[in-house]
Amino acid sequence: MLIARASLRRLCRARDLLAIDDDARPLVDIARAVGISPFHFIRQFDAVFGETPHQFRTRARLDRAKQLLAGGASVTETCMEVGFSSLGSFSQLFARRVGVSPSAYHRVWQVQQSFAYHGCFSLMFALPRAAFE
Repeated sequence: MLIARASLRRLCRARDLLAIDDDARPLVDIARAVGISPFHFIRQFDAVFGETPHQFRTRARLDRAKQLLAGGASVTETCMEVGFSSLGSFSQLFARRVGVSPSAYHRVWQVQQSFAYHGCFSLMFALPRAAFE
């Protein structure tokens, strides 16, 4: 599908608005802000970026949730921080998209971080004595 440069610029601007949109502004408002009708906006966005604006926003929220969980935030804090009002719906969506529950994801990252430092020292004991000379 060929698309005019002006339309592509509008869609890129809309994608930027979706990415930084902390208050989850309705898609109608974003479409209006970039000068495209809402239905045309959804169709063009999907054609250009391979996902609808809603899918893009959901993926961005889950990416942010993974960052927060890896950084040590609790599942409840993460759920509220990324804009979900229900812990159950957040956990279900996270598990469906990521493949593990948020609590399992959090645990894995905490274990990896605790062994990252100790693992280096344990590797030193496996090296031959000549490696230290």
